[in-house]
Amino acid sequence: MSHGRKISVIGLGYVGLPVAVAFGTSCGRTVAFDINQARIAQLKAGHDATGEVDDHELAAADLLLTAEAKDLAEADFHIVTVPTPIDSSNRPDLSPLRSASKTVGAILKKGDIVVYESTVYPGATEEECVPILEELSGLKSGTDFTVGYSPERINPGDREHRFTTITKVVSGQDQATLDIVAAVYGSVVTAGIHKAPTIKAAEAAKVIENTQRDLNIALMNELSLIFDRAGIDTRDVLEAAGTKWNFLKFTPGLVGGHCIGVDPYYLTHKSEELGYYPQVVLAGRRVNDGMGDVVANKVIRALLREGATKNPTVTVLGLTFKEDVPDIRNTRVIDIVRSLEEAGVTVQVHDVHADEDEVAHEFDGLKLCSDNCLEPADAVVLAVSHKEYVAKGWPLVSSLLKDGKGFVADVRAVLPRDAVPTGIDLWRL
Repeated sequence: MSHGRKISVIGLGYVGLPVAVAFGTSCGRTVAFDINQARIAQLKAGHDATGEVDDHELAAADLLLTAEAKDLAEADFHIVTVPTPIDSSNRPDLSPLRSASKTVGAILKKGDIVVYESTVYPGATEEECVPILEELSGLKSGTDFTVGYSPERINPGDREHRFTTITKVVSGQDQATLDIVAAVYGSVVTAGIHKAPTIKAAEAAKVIENTQRDLNIALMNELSLIFDRAGIDTRDVLEAAGTKWNFLKFTPGLVGGHCIGVDPYYLTHKSEELGYYPQVVLAGRRVNDGMGDVVANKVIRALLREGATKNPTVTVLGLTFKEDVPDIRNTRVIDIVRSLEEAGVTVQVHDVHADEDEVAHEFDGLKLCSDNCLEPADAVVLAVSHKEYVAKGWPLVSSLLKDGKGFVADVRAVLPRDAVPTGIDLWRL
């Protein structure tokens, strides 16, 4: 370990825990802090409920797992990895970031470096976080301590692209800080380090990574709306177009989670502050945020068409924001559920990964159904392509329908079209 810094990580979620484990494995004792005492207890027991870190990886890391902020004083290089959500009006909610900055500021000492990994709009680190650090510590940024920014690139559930195997963008408020930040991350990241010239450039790079993806998916979603009206299967069109060497292979779908469905709003917020009202970015957000209603309306029309107008029941398979992860934050599947319920449909929700208590807390008492409590349904929505659902395929879906017949909405188009059972009307987004 050539950099000689003592590391702390503030926030032990999908992003922070892999970071802490990487440093705790390669660089020795690492302070791993989270305000959630239940999360700390769970990790001390040797298990990560998010599934991002295997039990043996967690056991191998030299971590001081703590909910005591005073323990952060042992470190001199602090990495902040707390969530940056949006509020009900799609405005940035920086309260977790400000709270974490207060926590770090209270233990900050001369010579310390604070690096933020949380996704923010350009300027947030220096405009929002630095003043808090200065106020709580009584120290001066640039003289007594310095800051940097290194955007997280964790993709939940991805076992190939991990913290250590993804090129790391780093930045610092001065050259000396930049060099130290690069050396610290370079001690654990094997994919290479990219030095951004400014903190604002690094912040902007992060927020446009997900904005670009959001817009590409929005285009696919809008195309799916057009092709559906034309009686064309969207996947057939994309498969044909994908034979061209420079065609970008995106697919339609629900865009939720704590990154792609959130980050563009950080960019548009800053843009509006600067006096420019963004057109394209917000148009893409409107398209993607409306796709849950599109799916629900398709189901409702099918129920009406098939005469299932008296107390129809729909089973929704999958509630998490993406396949094979337990995270329900900002899932757009809930839009399907609520739209169906508003139309008078009885909705049964099943998910093999989501936590029952968390779902009830997050969605006003919504209950997940177990396998044995699912009643025969008039329609099935395969909303999230968890591998367990995909593996069971048509036999599972057919078994959930009344007499094995009814309407099936396959949002991710994972069920084979050449094996559709008799009596099932299949629709794919």
